[in-house]
Amino acid sequence: MPYVEMKSVVKAFGETEVIHGVDLAVEKEEFTVFVGPSGCGKTTLLRLIAGLEELNEGAIHIGGERIDQLPPSKRGIAMVFQNYALYPHMSVYQNMSFGLRLAKAKKEFIQERVQEAAEILQITELLERKPKALSGGQRQRVAIGRAIVREPKVFLFDEPLSNLDAKLRVQMRVELTRLQKRLNATMIYVTHDQVEAMTMADKIVVLHEGHVEQVGPPLDLYHTPKNRFVAGFIGSPAMNFLDGEIKEVNDQIIEVELEGGHHATVRCEATGSATQGAPITLGVRPEALSPEGTGDSKIPGKIYAVERLGGETYLYLHTPEGHEITVHAPGDKVVATGDEISIGFTADKCHLFHQGGEAFGRLGG
Repeated sequence: MPYVEMKSVVKAFGETEVIHGVDLAVEKEEFTVFVGPSGCGKTTLLRLIAGLEELNEGAIHIGGERIDQLPPSKRGIAMVFQNYALYPHMSVYQNMSFGLRLAKAKKEFIQERVQEAAEILQITELLERKPKALSGGQRQRVAIGRAIVREPKVFLFDEPLSNLDAKLRVQMRVELTRLQKRLNATMIYVTHDQVEAMTMADKIVVLHEGHVEQVGPPLDLYHTPKNRFVAGFIGSPAMNFLDGEIKEVNDQIIEVELEGGHHATVRCEATGSATQGAPITLGVRPEALSPEGTGDSKIPGKIYAVERLGGETYLYLHTPEGHEITVHAPGDKVVATGDEISIGFTADKCHLFHQGGEAFGRLGG
């Protein structure tokens, strides 16, 4: 039985429905990440679980108990916000212990819980400081510590790392993942950053315009996206898309002609819905393209930008048909802006999408 379960959840603001009948299950001790572009409904779903917004329809259960009709304080959740939400006039100790003091817990119990959380987060030496004397990363640790001391059933995180610099975000991603395993905690984490989702999640929920597009482990979504939206959102840099049409269908083989007369052969699980002459989109990830021109198929392009990152390089090209393509290359690849090169790829690394965006079942690595 799922630990956190949302059944046919609907949320509207006035006449505008923003969550459309969402069904979702989160298992106990699972790190689940809600990911999607701004306005997709991920924070609204989190706030519905927390009780900061009311459902219009549906139900939410935690541990088998229906909680959507309970006040937030009775739901057994703790929420960590993007802006830390610390009391500036209180010390770190007072901020972390505030919820327990409000619940009139015994002083000895409060001290024990705060000290334990401070040791886990390595902020013991900061307990007497005020928030203004802390860095951004330290403030976020305090906010997490305030959640830990309450021993909630579920931790909710609303883009908690977005205010931190890039290096600290990477460090905090690792620390949060390690913390979740140490506490055996059930965590639901909201982000618009798919790199955070891929590196932290046991399970990713991809949202788009109030609908759940796909749910699954990170690599499942990466290798077998359900539709073009998921394919384009999961993966960094994003998947390349090229327009074309089906030229021939033979068992599990689809022959595709791309714009400009370039050909590709793609193996698919089911080709019953493939019709000769039908428009399709071919998708191929930057890391599946060969800047040396090796592979089953080739596409010419002219480099308009080169991004060198040390161990790897990204090439940005325009094709003769006007498509933009991103190619992953070795860090020492010798190229320059303005060079014309031939990009190769193999059929096993391609994805095919119907005109409506639904993916063909894919065979290959």
